[in-house]
Amino acid sequence: MESMNDPLYHRLRESHWRRKLIAGEEAELRAWLAAHPEMEADWATEAGLGEVLSCLPDAPVPTNFTARVLNAIERESEGSRRETSGWTWRWRRLLPKAAVAAVVAAIGLISYERHEATQRAVLARNVATVADVADVAAVPNPGLMQDFEAVRRLGQTPPADEELLALLR
Repeated sequence: MESMNDPLYHRLRESHWRRKLIAGEEAELRAWLAAHPEMEADWATEAGLGEVLSCLPDAPVPTNFTARVLNAIERESEGSRRETSGWTWRWRRLLPKAAVAAVVAAIGLISYERHEATQRAVLARNVATVADVADVAAVPNPGLMQDFEAVRRLGQTPPADEELLALLR
C-alpha cells in the first residue's frame, strides 16, 4: 500500500476531484497505473465517485457564508485560547501574590539576620568588658576579703537572752 502514499497519485487524485484531467495528466495516470496495477480498482472507485459528484447540483451558498465561517473559526480559536488561558490566568493571578510573599519573607529573613548580628555584637562587647574587669589588676586583693565574715557579723544583733531578761524583771 506504499503506492497509496505516492505524491503523484495524490496530486492526480486531487486534480480529478476539482476538474476533469487534461491530456498530459491522463497520460501520467495511465503510466502510473501501468506501474501499479493493484491501484486500478481504487482509481476506478475514485473516478466513479467523481462522476457521481459532478452530476450533483451545486449547493446554494448563503451570502454571509464567509462571515459565518470566519466567526466559527474565531469562536473555535477563542475556545482553545480559553482552555489554555485558564492556567495562564491562574498563574498571572498567583504570580504577583507569590512575588509579594517572597519579598516579605526575604525582608523578614534579612531583618532577623541583622537582629542576630546585633545581638552577637552586643554579646561580644559584654564579653570583652567582663574580660577587662576580670583582669588580675582590677580584682581586689584576696587578703581584704579574709575578715569579711567578721565585718558581716557586725551588722547582726545577737538573739535576746531570755534568762537574763527574766532576772532583770
